Order: sequence, then C-alpha cells, then structure tokens
Amino acid sequence: MSVNTPQHIAIIMDGNGRWAQLQGLKRVKGHEAGAEIVREITTYCSKHDDIEQLTLYAFSTENWKRPKLEVEFLMKLLERYLKNELDTYMGNNIRFNPIGDLSGFSRPLLTTIEMVQEKTRHNNGLVQNLALNYGSKDEIVRAVNKLVKENSEITEESLNSALDCSSSVDLLVRTGGDRRLSNYLLWQSAYAELFFINTLWPDFSTYELETIIHQFTTIERRFGGLKS
Repeated sequence: MSVNTPQHIAIIMDGNGRWAQLQGLKRVKGHEAGAEIVREITTYCSKHDDIEQLTLYAFSTENWKRPKLEVEFLMKLLERYLKNELDTYMGNNIRFNPIGDLSGFSRPLLTTIEMVQEKTRHNNGLVQNLALNYGSKDEIVRAVNKLVKENSEITEESLNSALDCSSSVDLLVRTGGDRRLSNYLLWQSAYAELFFINTLWPDFSTYELETIIHQFTTIERRFGGLKS
C-alpha cells in the first residue's frame, strides 16, 4: 500500500452558520444543510477501499458557549441525524464510534448514541468517529488521569492507547477559511498533512475531497526523517 494513501481522514466541518447567513437563512438551517453533507462525505469514504477511518468534528467542548437556543437545536439535530443515518451506516457497513466526553449529554441523546453504536459495532468497513463534546486538551487530560488512576506508567504508547482516538491522522481538512486546529486531534495530527480550504461546509463536495486526496498522494511524507 502506498505510504501516501490517507487511511485516516479528519475534517473540521466549519462554515454552517456563515453559509446560512449568506443565504439569508437562520443559522440552524446551515447546520441542517451541513448534516446532509456529512452523509455524502461519509458514504463516499465508505466506498474508498483505502480509507479506514473518518473523524468529524461535530460538537466541541467550547461549543457550549454558543446561544442556548442554538445549542438545544444542535442536540436535537444530532439525535435526529443519528436515528436517520442508521440505515446509511448499516447499508454501507460503517461502524459509528463517538469520541469525546459524553457525560454532558441528556439521557435521551445518550440512549440514541449508545443504540447506534451497538447496532453498528459488528460493521467492519469504514469507522466514522464523531467528535461530540470533544476537545483535544480535555481528551489528553482525561487519558492522563485514567493512567494515573490505574497506576500505569505514562509513556507515549500508553497515553496514545488511553485516548478516545488512538489512530494517527494522515489527512486533516478544515473547511470555512480559517487556518487553525481549534483544539482538534492535536496528538493524533502530529504528522498529519493539513489542508485549509475556503469552501463553507454545506458547499463541500465529494469532488473537492477527491481532489484533496489526490494532492495528498503527491506529498512526500518523511515523518521527521530523510528520503531513503
């Protein structure tokens, strides 16, 4: 297998609110449109033999600071999305895996998350990691505390295995024009190739992702070493 094949793709799905405002719509309409793109991109990746994991930044630990009504809408949208997407997961052999601190969610939402995770756990195709109430700093702190509680030695290997997501990211894409990681997969993206694009998430397409993947395959990845 080519070293330039992105086995793990991570995406910061940014621009829903701005997309809606440009359309003269309420911000929530942008989130609804963005959910449709999640389905398209996830399905595309599930049909790409070399892509093993797709990790999507759905709700960060900082997103609780948004207006209360918007947060409540996002929680309802997430629950509705998961219920509606169960057929997509099953039909495309996708395993749903939530990452982040789920303790802050309501019991009905947690029940839906657990239901979808359980029903898809035997699927052995693409793994869709959905980052929910996720922040990379929080993830690392929780992992360290877990190791301390277990009286385990803290090494690079043990810390990596204690994280919510232990798989290194090959390709990280951020839509929406901003050029920062926003507390997302900081550990896992240590050697990721980063693509910052101006396209707002609801306008992102499988064609644009395919173009990025093609660009990725031309990059010489040395991981701190020299070309042999």
